[in-house]
Amino acid sequence: MTTAESEPASSRAEGFDLRALLAARGAERYALHGRYLNHQLPRVLRTIGFDKVYERAEGAYFWDADGNDYLDMLAGFGVMGLGRHHPVVRQALHDVLDAQLADLTRFDCQPLPGLLAEKLLAHSPHLDRVFFGNSGTEAVETALKFARYATGKPRILYCDHAFHGLTTGSLSVNGESGFRDGFAPLLPDTAVPLGDLDALAREVKKGDVAALIVEPIQGKGVHEAPPGFLRAAQELLHRHKALLIADEVQTGLGRTGDFYAHQHEEGVEPDLVCVAKALSGGYVPVGATLGKDWIFKKVYSSMDRVLVHSASFGSNAQAMAAGLAVLSVMENEQIVANARVTGELLRSRLAALTEKYELLADVRGRGLMIGIEFGRPRSLKLRGRWAMLQAARKGLFAQMVVVPLLQRHRILTQVSGDELEVIKLIPPLVVGEKEVDRFVGAFTEVMDDAHSGGGLMWDFGKTLIKQAVANR
Repeated sequence: MTTAESEPASSRAEGFDLRALLAARGAERYALHGRYLNHQLPRVLRTIGFDKVYERAEGAYFWDADGNDYLDMLAGFGVMGLGRHHPVVRQALHDVLDAQLADLTRFDCQPLPGLLAEKLLAHSPHLDRVFFGNSGTEAVETALKFARYATGKPRILYCDHAFHGLTTGSLSVNGESGFRDGFAPLLPDTAVPLGDLDALAREVKKGDVAALIVEPIQGKGVHEAPPGFLRAAQELLHRHKALLIADEVQTGLGRTGDFYAHQHEEGVEPDLVCVAKALSGGYVPVGATLGKDWIFKKVYSSMDRVLVHSASFGSNAQAMAAGLAVLSVMENEQIVANARVTGELLRSRLAALTEKYELLADVRGRGLMIGIEFGRPRSLKLRGRWAMLQAARKGLFAQMVVVPLLQRHRILTQVSGDELEVIKLIPPLVVGEKEVDRFVGAFTEVMDDAHSGGGLMWDFGKTLIKQAVANR
């Protein structure tokens, strides 16, 4: 029992009582968000029936007020790598708060950042130093700045359909126009197709390229870099005095069945690696940029430049404690191995269904990062319905699958990107055979319904079509 739980309500009431505030105002959650935050979010959630009220969470599950459990196959977009409220991470945070450390003085060197950097670098033997920020996009911003300064070159290459964050520098290397539109001017960076070495060569030969930033497996659509591409790209970049940046914000820390996704290809040693999300334990935002010694020494080249790149909350004690606890759990509970074994079980069982369902086009991915792609069916009746959805808006069929998975089977999933007929599965890395059975069983029922050519699923499709047409 924590101190707060054992403390009499009367003593807490004299100050700030969080539990009382939530009890009094928690039911206003959607109204408050619509009034003061992004007003479109509650509208979207109500339209697709996702306006649930979750009361608590643990591991890979949520529970509502009636005690119904919901399987989380989304993990907060990958943040909840260990699931929610892992006891080891919780205890570490209690301990660091109780320690009352002299944190963020700015003029000392606390031990926790050095200890976490040491632990991270043990998984990255070709890298030497770490910068800690507060998010994935900040880790990417750091890598972009460091690459430009270290090489003395201005231009960054990125891949079509890439996602590296939404702050201005990261947005400049975002491969989706829907995120970029209306925010120009951005930095003068250049897109190349994922896996296209000829396009990469044409750009680096111009002599002004600082780096290529790449997700080893793209979050949008779950597309993996072709075999051999990362190593060949690395060699090409180095010949032209440019760097390779691996964005492992979502793919790192065990997600794909190795500590980093780039480690699936022998000989790939990025000059800079960005991590975040799962390192937080789901509690305290944290991002990290790992890099080679010579890059850091160029950026921080003199005492005058000691603060040339910094973050106000970077290296804070709570984030460092969470990160250390996460890495400890990953080692002690064999999280990476579980992601590899459970991910292969899930992927193979879903891939076997492609022979049964004509609307199921492909199942791909590594570890517990899996893409389920839908495509044009063969039968005339289903082709007509598919064409109707596509004419209204691409991606509606995938949304038609996501909704009954939640409403009928209490499983939370996501469409993998705007106008994509792909569902992405990125569950907590602690899921096992029980969760695989539950998901595959539910998915099979939804696909049976979709192929019946009628029923509630296609009725909902008509609702989505009307909404898509109204938003044009």
